[in-house]
Amino acid sequence: MFSLPKNVTLIEVGPRDGLQNEKNSIPTDSKLAYIHALQEAGIQEMELTSFVSPKWIPQMADAKEIVGQAKKVGRQIVLTPNEKGVSTALHAGAQNMAVFVGVSNTFNKKNINRTTEEAVNALFPVVRQLKEKKHFVRACISTAFHCPYEGWIKPEQTIALCQQFIDMGADELSVADTDGMANPAASFSLFNNLKEHFPHTLLTAHFHDTRKLGLTNIYASLQAGVDRFDTSAGGLGGCPFAPGATGNVATEDVLYLLNTLDIHTGVDLQKVILAVDEVAPYLSRPITTAMYQLSKQ
Repeated sequence: MFSLPKNVTLIEVGPRDGLQNEKNSIPTDSKLAYIHALQEAGIQEMELTSFVSPKWIPQMADAKEIVGQAKKVGRQIVLTPNEKGVSTALHAGAQNMAVFVGVSNTFNKKNINRTTEEAVNALFPVVRQLKEKKHFVRACISTAFHCPYEGWIKPEQTIALCQQFIDMGADELSVADTDGMANPAASFSLFNNLKEHFPHTLLTAHFHDTRKLGLTNIYASLQAGVDRFDTSAGGLGGCPFAPGATGNVATEDVLYLLNTLDIHTGVDLQKVILAVDEVAPYLSRPITTAMYQLSKQ
């Protein structure tokens, strides 16, 4: 019998990862209402926005306004893909940064026009400087299980990339099933390995629900001892550089699972659903997550 964690932290990624792939332009005020409602629900860690080129991700063009106007609750994280993004984020007042690299060379080439090695080498001095200034750094490891271009990724490749970020000084590893191909056996195996390799690092699992295995992968990861999960209220999201990758696991559905297992999160399920209502009218597709749909019956 596996011993599951008694407490789990949910890192809300809806405002950033959830909205980045949304085609409709969402008003800044509605994004802020979404963020503030999630804070009201009890979320203490959240990806607010991304400091990327609005040419590539126009939805994130209001990043400075989001950081400046969001209420300062818990750990607020912004995605910063490169040195320029970090500099802009710091000037906007951001304190906690997320950087990302895919394990797959092909994914990185299509995403950031660099190989994995080139991307890591470029980030090394950036992360080191952030840590010298006492900033929190979250390392997002994309295509940790499978790449839409290269196929299955060897676990040792993922572990090696994670080790490079630990060597840089990263505080957290967010390990992602970018195109939703992971299964429970692979999830348990990889996260069990990662827990053994990095016992003193914040280890977060990031699953997409492309093939409706998101919750089963979360359960398998709980069995491996993972107690941190990226989730997106409303199941929003998908990676613009991973064909076919649909939304992240929905915060409300993950909450229901954890509540049935008597695992404490400090997050109110009904208030999360109310938060989704703040952006639902602006989305290009309806919210179809189980708990959200049940709440509307």
